[in-house]
Amino acid sequence: MKKILIYSLMAVLMAIPLKAADLGGRVLSIGSDTTYPPHEFIEDGVVKGFDVDVVAEICERINCKANWVTTAWDGIFAALADGQFDMVVSGVTITEERDKIVDFSDPYIIVQQGVLMRVEDQGATIEDFKSGKMKLASQTGTTNSALGEELVGRDNLNLFDSFSNAVLAVRNGDVDGVIIDSTSAAAYEQEFAGELTVGITGLSSDPLGLVFQEGDPLQDAFNDGLAQISADGTLKSLMIKWWPK
Repeated sequence: MKKILIYSLMAVLMAIPLKAADLGGRVLSIGSDTTYPPHEFIEDGVVKGFDVDVVAEICERINCKANWVTTAWDGIFAALADGQFDMVVSGVTITEERDKIVDFSDPYIIVQQGVLMRVEDQGATIEDFKSGKMKLASQTGTTNSALGEELVGRDNLNLFDSFSNAVLAVRNGDVDGVIIDSTSAAAYEQEFAGELTVGITGLSSDPLGLVFQEGDPLQDAFNDGLAQISADGTLKSLMIKWWPK
């Protein structure tokens, strides 16, 4: 497996608040598209993943509990703004457009975007996809798909309702690559070792954040907890757990 570039914003998060937030044991409803390993996925009926562990550790510090609610990616931010969840945690890239309707925590990780492809196609370039020689895929409504369209054009980009379906299309030969975050690409590369590989890397760097309704004080509480797990080394340990190489 190729080494992937993952960076936490330690400089931003190092200051521990003088008085930690206390949510009094509140149970938070968290909307998530739980089809994006290793950030969030379902195993044996339980939601697991890096993001799940991050939230659990923050809740340990600020006295809350997480109730994960699997939901489709399409419309997830509108559902949050409508009050269907207390927050969204789903490997979400912080963007100005999204920030107009929701609030973000401080970034908890920065990921690179790349293209996952079949091993036999390793060596292909973005130009191969742009020319129409090869077909690119991604998940609809993501920053990945937006970058893919920018790089290769809409006609050369197939969109799927989930990354798992896009990856399946690559394995079946229906498309030739998936533009995806390096963190998730590494999980698929490991799962389908010898079949899939990250053939193109470093297309962009994106900060991920936890998502809240506009003006919700949960944002400040989670920023407090995030600062604590960064300063005490917990966040780094979770990164090593989920991306040991």
